[in-house]
Amino acid sequence: MVYAVVDIGGRQVIIEPGRFYDVDFINADPGDILTLNRVLFLSNSEQFEIGMPCLKNTLVKVKILRHLRGRKLTIFKIKPKKNARFKQGHRQKLTRLLVEDIISLNGV
Repeated sequence: MVYAVVDIGGRQVIIEPGRFYDVDFINADPGDILTLNRVLFLSNSEQFEIGMPCLKNTLVKVKILRHLRGRKLTIFKIKPKKNARFKQGHRQKLTRLLVEDIISLNGV
């Protein structure tokens, strides 16, 4: 089983080829193919490689499937004894990525 840890938008995500992941919004069109070069860790079934901080000669090829919005969060604040109540909602913009391939030129 091949998997990698990639830094996408300041967050570390464990990815595998052939699966899709929802990450923070990436400003690109659906159908575009991107390469992610901030690979922190790469593992094959018998060997692994750790970057310090990133691996050189390792790329992850992803395809943007679509843009969507996450679950709705409700923020509700109350100030006691002041009769002040504040209600606010938020939905995060997300991008769904399909991991097509993990390319390693080092042979892992």
